[in-house]
Amino acid sequence: MNHNLVQFDHVSKNYMKEIALDDVSFQLPPGKVIGVIGPNGSGKSTLLKLTAGLLRPTQGKVIVNGKPAKRRISSEVSYMPEQDGCYPFYTVTEAIKYYNSIYTDFDEGKAKEMLDFNELSRNQEVNNLSKGGKVRLKMVLAMSRRAPLILLDEPLAGLDPMIRDSIIKGLVAFVDPSEQTVVITTHEVSEIEPALDMVIALKNGKIVKLDDVENIRGMYGDSLIEWMKEVLGPNSSSLKTE
Repeated sequence: MNHNLVQFDHVSKNYMKEIALDDVSFQLPPGKVIGVIGPNGSGKSTLLKLTAGLLRPTQGKVIVNGKPAKRRISSEVSYMPEQDGCYPFYTVTEAIKYYNSIYTDFDEGKAKEMLDFNELSRNQEVNNLSKGGKVRLKMVLAMSRRAPLILLDEPLAGLDPMIRDSIIKGLVAFVDPSEQTVVITTHEVSEIEPALDMVIALKNGKIVKLDDVENIRGMYGDSLIEWMKEVLGPNSSSLKTE
């Protein structure tokens, strides 16, 4: 029976006097690739960290796969932060072995397939990888777990278009929608669009809109851009739409 994989119930998150999320409620079904879009400071990363159990809400409840999203929810969630998280002195192979040793759901065979797909040299030190190479390795590590929920925070930020394209192709090629849901925050709206099933639009810590991409295309044609401009405003300048 289908159930909501992620549920936010009147969730707010404050940092001192700053409100990052403001009374947010939504549900996400399993088996989807879901984009979270919004200007800088809209609450995208906070939403992901709450889902991963890395932050606790100031008020409200976050439920993932039927369980409260706390630190122990890491068995249900594979989280890729925007910042580099891998030990720089490891080789690529050592990074894979390390993840395999700490996560019981890590699929080493899938990781090796993804390394080949991404043309990552297994003997190279992480520290010596290009920025794009480091992101691709982080994607490999996050997506090689069999956790039902994968969270990717700004994986395309600061990369050139060819690298972004290869990362999106890898995302599409290696996500199994019968087993996993992916939630991805991004500014690269037009490039990630072909991979998305659903979109959450955030602004000033509130959900402005949540909809299926198919519904949006039915109303706005073949692109999310016009929809995005309508729900977030034409001056959402930090979003890249070209």
